Amino acid sequence: MYIITYWKSLEFANAEWVWLLLIIPLLTAWYIWKRNRMQTVLTVSGVKPFLYRKAAKQKLKHLPFIFRMLALFFLIIALARPQSSISHKQVDVEGIDIVMALDVSGSMMAMDFRPNRLEACKNVMKTFVENRPTDRIGLVVYSGEAYTKCPLTSDHQTLLRSLESVKFGIIDDGTAIGDGLGTAINRLRESTAKSKVIVLLSDGVNNAGHIDPYSTADIAQEFGIRVYTIGCGTIGEAPISTPYGTLYTKVEIDEPLLKTVAQKTGGKYFRAQNKTKLKEVYEEIDKMEKTRITEYHFLNKPDEFFPFLCIALVLFLVEVMLRYTVLRIKP
Repeated sequence: MYIITYWKSLEFANAEWVWLLLIIPLLTAWYIWKRNRMQTVLTVSGVKPFLYRKAAKQKLKHLPFIFRMLALFFLIIALARPQSSISHKQVDVEGIDIVMALDVSGSMMAMDFRPNRLEACKNVMKTFVENRPTDRIGLVVYSGEAYTKCPLTSDHQTLLRSLESVKFGIIDDGTAIGDGLGTAINRLRESTAKSKVIVLLSDGVNNAGHIDPYSTADIAQEFGIRVYTIGCGTIGEAPISTPYGTLYTKVEIDEPLLKTVAQKTGGKYFRAQNKTKLKEVYEEIDKMEKTRITEYHFLNKPDEFFPFLCIALVLFLVEVMLRYTVLRIKP
């Protein structure tokens, strides 16, 4: 198996010499024809007196020719200059550190996105994470306050499990955009990545928390963090399922705030009015924040003719020794 693999890995610098291998079957045919011409026919009344066991020398009489053909085979391969390919690839990845800040306030229960805004956002964010295998990504959730659900990590399976476990009611209700943004900045401020990004999603108006969103945007700008903001929700009213049936709530998104935060930090504001648009938003962010991957390919082709030449020489010497010693034909 190793020999087959090794042979397949070879390339020939002088491949035209391989055509000389056709000489071997021609020489073999000529040898057989010549041996048949040398045989004579003798007619006798019985063959019993001629029955005898062939001597070892008689059995091995074709061995020198076999060794000569093998020597010729390896000599031709050596002349074709076989080369092995040694390939090496070095990949330099310049990753991006990304923190996703997700609004989990009560209004995210609205069913203008199916099955509701939160579950739709989780589904789209999952695809976003899967499409960025070389980046470190973290998750911050916020409503009336904010906390880190998953710190920056390259272990995306752990991140996705954390995202899946996000539910309503885990923290006090409200929409503390400033706190959510501030917590995300805190996860990125000591990052050494060349590119640091926050993707902040909200479906409401800043009405809770202890940090002013505008001041937080200034801090993000100082740390060189780009913030992409997403306003999530239809225009007008959205249905929400409650123990008392389906109620309709007014959709209020502080678009001026979200636009200002994005503009201050060199990011961009998006409005997603349905799940399809939300997917397009995350796809656009994915294209805008491309990870830089540089590949260096090294290819070396060392000559491998020497072993074949040595084998040919050894076979030729064995053939000569057999022909003029053990299998010598006396006149």
